[in-house]
Amino acid sequence: MGLFANMPIALAPGMGLNAYFAYTVVGFHGSGSVPYEVAVTAVFVEGFFFVLLTILGLRQWLARAIPASIKLATGVGIGLYLTLIGLTYSAGIGLTAGAQSTPLELAGCEPQYRDEYGVCPTANKMDSPTMWLGIFLGGMLTVLLMMFRVKGAIIIGILLVSIISWPRPTPVTFFPYTELGNDAFDFFKQVVAFHPIQRILVVQEWNISEYGGQFWLAFITFLYVDILDCTGTLYSMAHFCGAVDPKTQDFEGSAVAYLVDAFGISIGSLFGAPPVTAFIESGAGISEGGKTGLTAIFTGLCFFISIFFAPIFASIPPWATGGTLVIVGSLMAKAVRDINWNYMGDAIPAFLTIAIMPFTYSIAYGLISGIISYIVINTIVWIVEKASGGRIRPQDREQKEFWTYKVEGGLLPPWLVRAGKGKKDFWKPYDEEHAYVGEPKSSGRENGERSSSEVATNGMETRAMEQAEMGKEMR
Repeated sequence: MGLFANMPIALAPGMGLNAYFAYTVVGFHGSGSVPYEVAVTAVFVEGFFFVLLTILGLRQWLARAIPASIKLATGVGIGLYLTLIGLTYSAGIGLTAGAQSTPLELAGCEPQYRDEYGVCPTANKMDSPTMWLGIFLGGMLTVLLMMFRVKGAIIIGILLVSIISWPRPTPVTFFPYTELGNDAFDFFKQVVAFHPIQRILVVQEWNISEYGGQFWLAFITFLYVDILDCTGTLYSMAHFCGAVDPKTQDFEGSAVAYLVDAFGISIGSLFGAPPVTAFIESGAGISEGGKTGLTAIFTGLCFFISIFFAPIFASIPPWATGGTLVIVGSLMAKAVRDINWNYMGDAIPAFLTIAIMPFTYSIAYGLISGIISYIVINTIVWIVEKASGGRIRPQDREQKEFWTYKVEGGLLPPWLVRAGKGKKDFWKPYDEEHAYVGEPKSSGRENGERSSSEVATNGMETRAMEQAEMGKEMR
């Protein structure tokens, strides 16, 4: 992603798709609809189908054709999604937990007081020392360092909390004297460890005759979730780092970025991994100042190093990173001010996109709700306007954002358009597009000069318009 697309976006198996892959398709201990090998084969096929969609430009067109308010709302929704992750026990400071009587509940108690759902008794809420360590050092300290422009503020906060959490006889230890804590501490003491991959390139199972229906169901589900999830995440991260062109609603190297993601899906499946996607934690690197592909390249190198130092990196406690996720979420939420809140046809779909993402724990579901509600609301308004001859219109109709499916650059990718025009080196972009369609170059007219024929034509058009207006007034 960094080398070819020059984007500061990292790739990894998506957590939402991981859950669907593990618990719905394969099932607990293989109790699902298809075996693990067949599910990985569906992922492999999906990756190459993604490549085809990218070559034809459909993914890029989708990203550009989504209404502006929904695209902005996607970034905000991802920010809230990150925030919710940072507030939970599994990947954050543990401030919130799921419950039965309410969807979410204030938590923050020590492990021995939590019930099976993670809910805390009222008397023990907010008394977890690890939570307060994450709030003040992982959160507040990081914010202050960022305000004073200290480079590596996020890394400093994470490392400080981690180092404090490693000694065992402390109330904030990551290695309590329990069976699980002892196992984790034994692994931590290894410092360096390497586990060879046992199966590669032979993990697929191409005999899908027994699982035809379930195979294609898994394939289609992976495909549509990936299209919305990855496309929305890629675009939001590109917007977050300032790479999106406001005119074309695209970013430089978008086709290559989508191709890298698509090939990553198939390559990952050869290692037995669920669908690979651009992950939203890339926002942490962008917030630190990463704006180019060097960010992604060094992220990849660090992940490679972490394979060998897995005992160290696996021992970074979730409360060390939870505060960072909340901070990144707040930075991404800044885009909410640019959403068109003046017209409900834009505002309601945008709000649904923002709300559904964190509440369903899915970027794809948020985009689906926003796009469908936008289509339903604005299509009905359009039909009513046409049926009434324009007499029945929403009061604030003039404040609606302009939208058209005929986005700048068209449906097909630029390289395909250039190839269709007969350009032999169609893979190279050119500036003077008109030279290849037979339109003569302008000469001496760049500064607004017009020919005498244009002046005459415009003059006749102006007089005709004036006469038409006079006729209307007389009638």
